[in-house]
Amino acid sequence: MTAVARTRSALEAARAGWAAAGESVAVVMTMGALHAGHAELIRQARDGDQRIIVTDFLNPLQFAPGEDLDKYPRTFAADLELCTEEGVDLLFAPAPSEVYPAGDPIVRVAAGPVGDVLEGEARPGHFDGVLTVVAKLLHLTAPHRAYFGQKDAQQLWLIKQMVTDLDLPAEVVEVPTVRDDDGLALSSRNIYLVDADRDQALTLHRALEAGESAAVNGATAVVEAAQAQLTASGVRSDYVVLVDPENFTAMNGPGPAILLVAAHVGSTRLIDNVRLHVGSSEK
Repeated sequence: MTAVARTRSALEAARAGWAAAGESVAVVMTMGALHAGHAELIRQARDGDQRIIVTDFLNPLQFAPGEDLDKYPRTFAADLELCTEEGVDLLFAPAPSEVYPAGDPIVRVAAGPVGDVLEGEARPGHFDGVLTVVAKLLHLTAPHRAYFGQKDAQQLWLIKQMVTDLDLPAEVVEVPTVRDDDGLALSSRNIYLVDADRDQALTLHRALEAGESAAVNGATAVVEAAQAQLTASGVRSDYVVLVDPENFTAMNGPGPAILLVAAHVGSTRLIDNVRLHVGSSEK
């Protein structure tokens, strides 16, 4: 069974034993409510012949007032069961007071300009909270590798940039988005979707497919095709944008790109993305 650490000292004791034995360590960071997407992250880490830490911490810093912190799903027993099934060595599940012993930190990691657009514009301060907790958890878990999914593309880009800019000693490993058989990207927030909402939520994936199919016709065609799919389905989008994966700025010409979509389905806000190549049918 997966061991559970609730405190820094318990985490440090486990980590010290592995270090003494010369073992590599991987971390998968989560906010709990684990699903098959998290399981895939764990499997990718397990393939690396290394000890695996999963963090299960609902980070209050990345929720603005009025967001869904209070109703965010908390499923610790199920999370522990999944970790055990997937061969996780340690589940680090601290209380907020353990991660932030002096209360909300005065000094935080600033996400910079990319943190203020798209998801950052919709959720001001969100990425500062994300990067602050990721930096802290990287220090506490001291992994050789940290595994993150491509579904949260903007978050992934910012984490990679932070690791580079701040010389944090961990390799960030990207894992492709995991989807249900019908194409819906797995997310802990999918639990909020009723049956009718779920059918409409599939529009996000269809919009990405439409944009991908239009890639040969250029950047404008990609965005227009994706937006047309959302509009025809009656889904209210927050944004449909094409960005350069190198700098996360708007992409207007040919080359590798990421098409990002955010939309409201019922009372739930969902995001999704696809990597494509503008100017050809290549993915």
